[in-house]
Amino acid sequence: MKTTIELTNMRFYAYHGVLPQERETGNVFVVNMTLEADVSAACTSDEVDDTINYAEVFDLVKTEMEQPSKLLEHVAGRILSKLTKKYPRISHARVSVAKMHPPVGGEMEKAAIVLTASM
Repeated sequence: MKTTIELTNMRFYAYHGVLPQERETGNVFVVNMTLEADVSAACTSDEVDDTINYAEVFDLVKTEMEQPSKLLEHVAGRILSKLTKKYPRISHARVSVAKMHPPVGGEMEKAAIVLTASM
């Protein structure tokens, strides 16, 4: 059975950016992810140990968002790496990290990086 778990619009205030000002004042970031994993056992067991615990995933993302980086690629890469190590049952993952209203000298809703991996 193919299962897709979606965690959407996780919002964090963090200090990522190339510019010194970004790392001092911070910004709002939004993280989204889609995970594919065989969690068919949870469909019958009703036990959280048989699935991907999204509260734990949120905490993992929060921990990574609290560590400043220059690049969104670095943040997304760390999240993806920690996620797949903690949950080896994940067969495919898509992680998006977006900086809201980035300092680009004009109006822009967000700048995002999307990493996708198959294990």
